[in-house]
Amino acid sequence: MRKLREFIIEKLVLLCGLASIFFVVLIFLFLLREGLAVFKTISPSAFLAGKSWYPISEPPQLGILPLILGSLVVTFGAALISIPIGVGCAIYIAEIAPKRLKEILKAGIELLAAIPSVVLGFIGMVTLVPFVKTVFHLPTGLTALSGSIMLAFMAMPTIVSIAEDALYSIPKTYKEGALAMGATHWQAIWRVMLRAASSGILAAIMLGIGRVIGETMAVMMITGNAAVIPHSLFVPVRTLTATIAAEMGEAVIGSEHYFALFAIGIVLFVISFAINVTADLFLHKRQ
Repeated sequence: MRKLREFIIEKLVLLCGLASIFFVVLIFLFLLREGLAVFKTISPSAFLAGKSWYPISEPPQLGILPLILGSLVVTFGAALISIPIGVGCAIYIAEIAPKRLKEILKAGIELLAAIPSVVLGFIGMVTLVPFVKTVFHLPTGLTALSGSIMLAFMAMPTIVSIAEDALYSIPKTYKEGALAMGATHWQAIWRVMLRAASSGILAAIMLGIGRVIGETMAVMMITGNAAVIPHSLFVPVRTLTATIAAEMGEAVIGSEHYFALFAIGIVLFVISFAINVTADLFLHKRQ
């Protein structure tokens, strides 16, 4: 009976894994079926490199370059903020904080990850947007900078949690050996622990960036939703995800606009897939 139970459990786990892969493939095939239809009227190069997004004009202008650049600008700004703070928090929790404080901090970080994005977007509209407008003397606080700050706040729980686990999984003998050879506590962390956990920390960063790329509601609420090519962090932008969320309900089924939104979904799927594959490669990298 024990062998039978183990056999059934193993097959159930295998079935769940295959089902998850199957569903992802189905989603991608559905996106392809709906999204590739737009290329009957516009070339892929014009779609990806076009500078104008006016899908309801005559004729429709379906260039998503401003949307891609808007997503990249917001993601880059969020990465600049979240990576040093997130990795620093992970180092403090894993190597410096007392045990009791460590438990409190980990619980707090997990609670941050549980806050719905629409709530964070509302908080950003009420507090962050006026703050950015006042501090930088801008005509509006609905800018890429506001989106970057809010997305950095949303990405940090992922980065901190995974990076802390990576540091915690390093054998304690590494640090003890460094201290025995005369290294200071900080030198042991900087030159030994961080290098040994570098693959896990890089994976944490990539997954945090993946969270930023896929975020919708908070970005749509505080970035201004202007489909223009951004020249700095202090101008309104529109991201790929916000475009789909804002326009899918208004697009006529079967129109070029409708198919173009699914094509944007294909671009997002490819970007997210590439980020997750890269994170997985870093996570399983052998030093």
